[in-house]
Amino acid sequence: MKKSLLALALIATLPTSALAENWMMRVRAIDIVPDVDAPGLPGLDVSSAWVPEVDFTYFMTPNIGVELILATTRRDVTLNGVGLGKLSTLPPTVTVQYHFNPTPTIKPYVGAGLNYTRFYNVDLPGFKVDSNSVGGALQAGVDIAVTKNGYINLDVKKIWIGTTVKTAAGATLTDLDLNPVVWGIGYGFRF
Repeated sequence: MKKSLLALALIATLPTSALAENWMMRVRAIDIVPDVDAPGLPGLDVSSAWVPEVDFTYFMTPNIGVELILATTRRDVTLNGVGLGKLSTLPPTVTVQYHFNPTPTIKPYVGAGLNYTRFYNVDLPGFKVDSNSVGGALQAGVDIAVTKNGYINLDVKKIWIGTTVKTAAGATLTDLDLNPVVWGIGYGFRF
């Protein structure tokens, strides 16, 4: 209790500017375009998808932020154009960003980080995939001020996602790298 009161007292002594606008929330429409590589099964492909995305950025300094990116997709899987089924991915991604401040209204940024992808709701009769993937992520974008705390956002990410495709009996067929490029446009709000 004493520690909590002490923390509140310290926060209360900080200038308001030290607490204001440390967070940004964005909502984007994103186009996930896989760069599929499956050496053991040429012709294996995973469809692209437009989905909503939500992200939260915490600014540790005016130029350095940490962003958590949240989205999920359901996509078609084909082999030489023939449908095999569908699978869903949930790839929460965390990036550390550097935000440039060339003007008060245009704020470009770059970032790098990690993603953890969960493959779920896999509907591929005769096949199965590993459930988890960990990979890198790169990001670049720009926030364009339209109000005091509101921004139009343009963003592109490259995310490395991979899994192993197996037969229903468990024999490995190929490694499947999705490695999508993710194009996004949205609206962000600093608070």
